[in-house]
Formats: sequence, structure tokens, C-alpha cells
Amino acid sequence: MSLTEAISENDANARIFAGPRAGRLEVEGGPLDSAALTALFPDFTGGETLVGLASWRGSRGYRRRYLRALKLGVPFLTLGGGLLRAPPRHGVAPMLSVTAAVMLGPGSPADIFSAERVLLSRGWEAPALIKRAAAARRELVARRVGGSWWGGKAELPKGEGFVVVDCSDLDQPSRTPVARSALAAALAENSAAKIVLLAASRRYSQRLLDAARTCGGTIVTGAIDPWALVERADRIYTMGGEIGFIALVAGRDVRCFGETFYSGWGITQDDPAVAPRSFQRDFDEIFAGACLIATRYRDPYRNGTASLEEITAILADWRNVEEANRRVAVCVGMSFWKRRRVADFFCSSVGAPVFRGTTKRALAAARKRPGGAIAVWAARVPDGLVGAAARHQVPLVWVEDGFIRSVGLGADFVPAASLVLDRRGMHFDPSVCSDLQQLLLDTEFDAQLIERARLLITQLVTRGITKYNLGAAGLSIDVPRGRRRILVPGQVEDDLSVRFNSGEIRGNLDLLSRVRAANPDAFILYKPHPDVDAGHRKGAIPDRLAADFADVIIRDISTAGALDEIDELHTLTSLAGFEALLRRRRVVAYGRPFYAGWGLTADIAPVDRGRSLTLEELVAGALILYPRYLDPVTRLPCPPEILIERLDQPDIWRRGPLVISRQMQGVLAKSWKRMTS
Repeated sequence: MSLTEAISENDANARIFAGPRAGRLEVEGGPLDSAALTALFPDFTGGETLVGLASWRGSRGYRRRYLRALKLGVPFLTLGGGLLRAPPRHGVAPMLSVTAAVMLGPGSPADIFSAERVLLSRGWEAPALIKRAAAARRELVARRVGGSWWGGKAELPKGEGFVVVDCSDLDQPSRTPVARSALAAALAENSAAKIVLLAASRRYSQRLLDAARTCGGTIVTGAIDPWALVERADRIYTMGGEIGFIALVAGRDVRCFGETFYSGWGITQDDPAVAPRSFQRDFDEIFAGACLIATRYRDPYRNGTASLEEITAILADWRNVEEANRRVAVCVGMSFWKRRRVADFFCSSVGAPVFRGTTKRALAAARKRPGGAIAVWAARVPDGLVGAAARHQVPLVWVEDGFIRSVGLGADFVPAASLVLDRRGMHFDPSVCSDLQQLLLDTEFDAQLIERARLLITQLVTRGITKYNLGAAGLSIDVPRGRRRILVPGQVEDDLSVRFNSGEIRGNLDLLSRVRAANPDAFILYKPHPDVDAGHRKGAIPDRLAADFADVIIRDISTAGALDEIDELHTLTSLAGFEALLRRRRVVAYGRPFYAGWGLTADIAPVDRGRSLTLEELVAGALILYPRYLDPVTRLPCPPEILIERLDQPDIWRRGPLVISRQMQGVLAKSWKRMTS
């Protein structure tokens, strides 16, 4: 099978080959398990004809594998990550894209993994594929992902107009003359003060570094974000490395001094030593060949195939998380059982923040990192922290559980799979304009985001997802015909959201009595808060008192199951009010929760947000843009849709010894309270 035939059988948009028709590619070692390899290379799995041997760059047994390929007369591929990559987390970098960095030997259907061999072939350049390449390239520029985008910052020349000499891949002495030629050309064509030299600090790079220093250029020897360079540079002088390709993606001029898959096609200014191709290609064709055909993409959550566009979106989110996490130097107020999960949320390429217990120690840790911020659990703020941080100009990031949390209670030591982070103040404090409120005020929600929110609402309602996801699904209560059914969810009475919003209402019993007074003919259901009912928190009402105002008290029923059977929900600030809105129930708010005041609730306490929102806009802001989610399986940042999938996998949420012992403690506390009351 020729390369053109292999490509023509491929659905270029889905990147999935139908059936094992291309032959068998044997892959040894590397970061991916057999399931991932089968998903990525379905067309090269299980075939009778051996079409190549492959090893991962830097893997053991590389030379042995190469010699075996020579003996068998099949091509040898060196596999590595493609353009779309991610920083290491917990010492391991998730593999998101796979391509052949080098391919040696005869041609075969496995040529499809080599950008060089794909581009030398003709007949695959369908207009739809080239159009897709152009759109994907623009998206990479807009999202600033590709290459080692998590690299650090460096001191660069002021203003625009500098040039970059990329000798960072000078990995062997034989390439030193090429690097010298690139630097000499840059010096001949530009002011030395405008030159930025990228070079690794290796012994055989020393003369090159000395030459650049003598001329007065800027030298960068550490990791650097390539986008910080190419966005400001006028021209890139390259030996054929990846930064040259990223520069072409960004529309910059590139001079090549070493042969590479993107040189010789007429889009780069090539040194005479770089051989021209027999025909020309535009850059969208080169991008399509290298990034849409020769590269396979892996879904890091499901361990299956993905598209370039899907991985670009994931990396754009990860970049935002990375940049925010780098600023957080220390966490304070985090309970011992939360710390591992919190460290995962705040992990970055520079490591995880440290944990401290006092204001003094937290400030000392924060000042060790320039601009370092303190992440503080909103309900556990050490004495004096807010004032001391303000005096020392140390930023605070307020942290609380997210709105889709887990299967289980925080009070039972079940760690959260979502958090909300806010630099202005928490969303439940009506005295501040939180980041969430500002986001909801300012965001212009586009059609794509609205559609995503609409689908998210459907998933949440269909699957019965709420914050804790506890209790039986169904509610079997006989309600007299013709009576409005009102659910009053109990709350933790010393919770910050209640303390900030209570006003004249003094606890759950007071709220319940007010609901009854305003709705004498309604059928009222009271559902105690699960943390309170578990015996861990304040706010319990004896059933005999609750029965004076409620027709029925419901326990061990999921919030979703209860919401399916009621007409209205009346609450102070409970998140159950937001969950009721998702199910199109009428919600009466007696406090000022984040979801009130946007024209979706009946508000007893006056709240003027200054803007009305649709339910989809509220959901887009509160569940997609505002929170952080962490996949409990891979420990990677994830979108809400992945967490919703995980909530359907009970094995993930099995109780550990700590959770079981905490639940037993709650049972004993409730029993003791009954005995002594």
C-alpha cells in the first residue's frame, strides 16, 4: 500500500483508520500502554505484514531495535511527542501527541508517521484538509500552545524587532559549524543588541556563547516559552528546530541553516547548504502534513484517540491553570486530609506549593517566590492573615469546594474533585464583588459556549448530578392532589454562606417557619443538610420541631431525586437552589446566593446585579468558566464533562479507612446527642 493510498483511506477529520489494513507496526517501550497504542494505531495493529519497528526517543534497547530493523529490511521509526505537549506533573509528562521524529530505511505504509515522507508524497492535499489546517494553525496562535509553552520567562531586548538565533538543539559537536553560520548571518544582518541566542549550556556550545557575549547579544540557556519569543521577534535563524516551525505557525520570517521537514519548500529563507525540494508547498500544506497526518493525538482522560483541535482546547485550559498555579507559593488553612488533592489542583511545572499553618509561616513562604500568592481555605483563615498579607502586598487566593464536588461529604473527609478560586473574595459573601460575579457581569457568552452549557445542563439533570451525589434516587411520598410541593433544604448554620447572608433569619428552623407562614396551604418537604445529618456540623432540628412546619422530613434521598418531585424550592443560600434552576423549578431565595439577582429567582432579599442572564449563561459562568476540576483518575486538570463521566464510575469513589472512620464518628456523635437531648 502506498502512502497516498494509506492517507486516502484515513478520515482526516476523525484521525481514525478503519481496520488493520496498513500492516503491523511493532512499538517497544515508551510511555504508553498497549491499550493506548492500539487506540492510536488501529490501522497498524494486528496486521500480518510487518511494516516497521519503532522505539521511543531515549528508550533502552534503541540500538538493538534499529539493528533488528536493518536485518529484517523494514523501516525504523524513532517515536516522540508531536508539537502539542504538556509539562510533567508528578514527574511524568502526559503524552498527548505522537509522531516519528526520525524514520530510517525503506518506504512502507508506516511513512504516514513521518512528516518528511508525507510531505514528499502527493495526492493527499484535499481542500477540506488544508482549510482545517489553516483554522487549527490560527487557533494555536490564539491559544499560545505548542512546543514547550510552559518554559520560563527570560530577559529579552526592549521593544519589538529583535531576532532569535535558535541553537538550542545543538546536541552534538558536528552541528557546531551550522550554529556558527546561523549566528554569523544574524550578526551580519542585524544589530548585535537585537540578537537573542538560544543555546544549551554544553561544553561544545561554549565558544558559541562566548562569541555572542562578545558581540553584546542576549543569551538564553534555560527553558523558555517559545511563544514569548516568536510573538515579538521579527525573524528566526534556526538550525531546523521546533522553534522555527512555531515561528512559521505565528507568521514570522524564518531562515534555515539545517535541513528539516519544513525547509526547502519555498516558505523559509534557506542557507545554500540546505537542499531545495523538487516542488514547492505553502505553509498550510506543511502544517497539514506534519500535524494532521503524520501526528496522532491521545485523549489523556480516556486513553484513546483525539483530534488536534481537542488537544489544543485541553492545552489552552492547562496553560491558564499553569500560569495561575505558578503564582501560588503556599497554601494555608487546608485540612490534613485535603492536602494531597489540593496539591494536585495547584501543581505546576515549578512544583506544588508548600503548606503552612500560621500567618507568619505562610507569609515567609510566599515571599520566597517573586509575586508569590497565598491560597487560603475560606472557612479556615489564620488570625491576622488578611491584614498582614495586605501590609506586605502578598496576594490572597480564596479557595472553597466547587459546585460539582464528589460522591461523598467533605465532612466525611472525601476530597473534592472541584474547587473555586477567587482573588476578590468568595462568591457567597454579598459584601464583595467576587470573581464569579464579575465574570457573570462582563462575559459575552458566545453561541458555542451557550451550546456547551445547554448540553452540560442536560447531562447533569439526566444523570441526577448534584454537589455530593448521595442518597437513593427516588422519592416515594404521597402528596395530596392540588397542593404545591415546596422543598426547603437545610444548611450548615455556621457555614460562611449562612453567616454572611442570614440577616433576620436565625437558622434552619426560622427559615422553615417563614416558608410555612408565607405558604400555609403548600406541602412542605424539609431535607436536613447531609453534613448536619451525619453528625459533623451545626444546624440540626429535632424532628418534632421540624414537623410543626414541614409536612414531611426526607433523608437518604438524593437532592436530584427530591428536585424531580417538587414544584418550588425555598432557601437561604443553598446550592440546591442552583440545582433546582437546572431542573426548571421555581426558586425563592431568602438570602443572596451567587445565582440570585440575575432574573432567574424570586428574591426575598433585594439584590441588583445590573444584568439579567439566561440559565445557560449562568451555567456557563458558574460551572464552566469559574471552577477548577480535577480528574480523580489521572489527577489532571479536566473540564466538567470529564468529572461527570467519572461520577458514573463507582469504583473511583470507594470509601477508604479514613472516610469510614469519620462516618463512624458521625454516627456516634448523633447517638450521643440523642441520648443527652
